[in-house]
Amino acid sequence: MANAYDYDVVVIGSGFGGAVTAYRLAAAKYTVLILGRGHRWGPNKGKRDEMNEKGDYKDDEVMNFPRTAKDAWFWDHKHPEQNHGWLDFRSFPYMGVILGSGVGGGSLIYANVSLEAEGKTFDKGWPAEINLEVLKPYYDKVTDMLELEKVPTQQWSERVKLMSEGAKNRGWETRFHPVPVAVRFDPDLRYESSQRPDPKWSLRRQNKSDAWQGTCAQLGNCDIGCDVGAKNTLDKNYLFRAEQRHDAKIWPRRLGRCITPEGDGYRVHFDEIVDGGFKPGSVSGRIVVVAAGSLGSTELLLRCKEQYRTLPNISDFLGRNWSSNGDFLTPAFHFFRKTLYPGRGITIAGSIRFGDGHPDDLKKAYEERRKFIIEDGGFPYQAAGGMIGALLRKRRLNTGLLHKLLYAFGRLVLAGYNALRWISRRPFLRVLRPAFEWLDPINHVMPWFAQGKDAADGTLSLKDDELYLEWPWQDSKEATEAIYGTHEKLAHSTKGSAVVVPPITWTAFHSLITPHPLGGCNMGSDATNGVVNHKGEVFGYRRLYVADGAIVPEALGLNPSKTIAALAERIAEHIIKDHPLNILRS
Repeated sequence: MANAYDYDVVVIGSGFGGAVTAYRLAAAKYTVLILGRGHRWGPNKGKRDEMNEKGDYKDDEVMNFPRTAKDAWFWDHKHPEQNHGWLDFRSFPYMGVILGSGVGGGSLIYANVSLEAEGKTFDKGWPAEINLEVLKPYYDKVTDMLELEKVPTQQWSERVKLMSEGAKNRGWETRFHPVPVAVRFDPDLRYESSQRPDPKWSLRRQNKSDAWQGTCAQLGNCDIGCDVGAKNTLDKNYLFRAEQRHDAKIWPRRLGRCITPEGDGYRVHFDEIVDGGFKPGSVSGRIVVVAAGSLGSTELLLRCKEQYRTLPNISDFLGRNWSSNGDFLTPAFHFFRKTLYPGRGITIAGSIRFGDGHPDDLKKAYEERRKFIIEDGGFPYQAAGGMIGALLRKRRLNTGLLHKLLYAFGRLVLAGYNALRWISRRPFLRVLRPAFEWLDPINHVMPWFAQGKDAADGTLSLKDDELYLEWPWQDSKEATEAIYGTHEKLAHSTKGSAVVVPPITWTAFHSLITPHPLGGCNMGSDATNGVVNHKGEVFGYRRLYVADGAIVPEALGLNPSKTIAALAERIAEHIIKDHPLNILRS
């Protein structure tokens, strides 16, 4: 029978778009299946940390967060059946893109920050139906579900204090703001960066969704999996509620390959990763929500349109107006001041906002101003050895002489660094530990981070059966240079004789890396300027939706996760209004 479908809704992806739509539709009594390309992840292999107080609920699907060289660090998009780890790095001309791989999508690797877009962001490039006033109630829903907080002042890292100092010294103190983050805190904890973080500081409690979590112990591992479960990743709220309260199904390790119309709905064809190979499968749904991220959703629809020809009438606008969201990083060494310890404390806690434009641009028309946000950065360098080791192990498999030399050099550097750290931890050298820590140059790095409004004029396409990105860096040069210049001014305005390291990938090669890709399946008023309408529904294909960063038609110039989730909240609401269950199932 044409109307006999496996599920009311099949959602491809479990990030900020997929998790939100899946939960809201499941709560409205739709039967929902979520297909995720990666594993479930947790502090311990085979145990779901969020299910009970002890964190020992058995589930063989769970992989442990990567820490050592032998752990599953990387996802290989060419051979995911062989390597299906935590991070997926895509390399294109002038642009690299970092993606999360697992149940929870981008929430697994993002830096917890959850911000609302500036009101004027929606004045250009967006459908008329979308503006800040319209999105505000959906932003509020996201705030409630993610239980957003700001880092307690008594837990600010030395990096946040440095940023606040820089803003004040430049006369920008009114632009400095702590950022809301999706993290649980113990308000009674007092922390200072010179303290070595201890997981025992964490207090384990249930959240609003009844999932078990710890409170932040300032371990600095936000981007590679929180050891105490303090990070409010989507598997602890939206997905947890969908699965535990409303019987939504989550199938990990499924790669969506093709979408085919079937009756009034669709059939989703996928490959399941099993024992180092692929097991083909398919599932049908009355409604399909594509939520595989900017790159994933765009590639899937490009293949359906051009390769398999199952959805040939998708708008020719598909793949256009891609944005890196202006991500930029400038490292600076601040030796002669209190040690910064970038590997301790929450990754990002503060911001300096230039959403109204660079100070030199304020007399210009708004559209001509360079707009961005500066944030403190951090990185889990305690686990950097494991990540580098994993890369080196991969390089070792290459038989070329250059790769062998790189492998040997990398091992030598890593061994020296590990030896220094091992010596610094010996009990009989405890009195010398501060000296060893000061001698470690990494402890003095301030990763000045930023996101800005780039030109958003990249193009995704299929080339030689691979996803290809054309990113004209020249069009975003002014915004990028404004960010770099502001980083320099802030660094030099703080105490400690800052040494700014020019980001050579940009200055020499005009190449950037972003963890916040946007666009490719843009919202538009019709098929001539977009792929989906303001409700997220694909032009020309009823009941087929896109709900993730791919639908964002312009750079946001700040962390995009909250806007993506708010748009997904609105899309789910429209699906329920436009396709009520009694009619959908008739």
